[in-house]
Amino acid sequence: MSRRRTPVAQPAPRCTVTVCRGCCCGTAKVPGVDHAAQLATLKAELAGVAQVRVVNCLDACEQADVIVVQPSPAGRAAGGRPVWLGLVNDPDATADIAAWVRAGGPGLSEPPEILDLYEFSPSRRVRRGVED
Repeated sequence: MSRRRTPVAQPAPRCTVTVCRGCCCGTAKVPGVDHAAQLATLKAELAGVAQVRVVNCLDACEQADVIVVQPSPAGRAAGGRPVWLGLVNDPDATADIAAWVRAGGPGLSEPPEILDLYEFSPSRRVRRGVED
């Protein structure tokens, strides 16, 4: 008796949202921020839409809390590149990031203009560690 395998549908490739939680980001060194709520919000808002991953340190401590939004393969094909956001210490900024990623993220959707205030460029050495 022959058994045929039914192909399993693969989830569509999606954005990756990297959240720094290390020596400064997500710690008491950045006071007045509910870091656990920030991460929980991103995970809840982006469940099934983007991969949210937590890393120990992105080596951009002067910008704590740091979040990097990497484009989906379709977003990269459309010209999107990783966007580094720093000083993300406000629930409204977290909500804006989640809304942008839900809309497609880098290359597929323009970010809310307010996120221009959070965007920064890390050193090439730091970028290589996350973006590759």
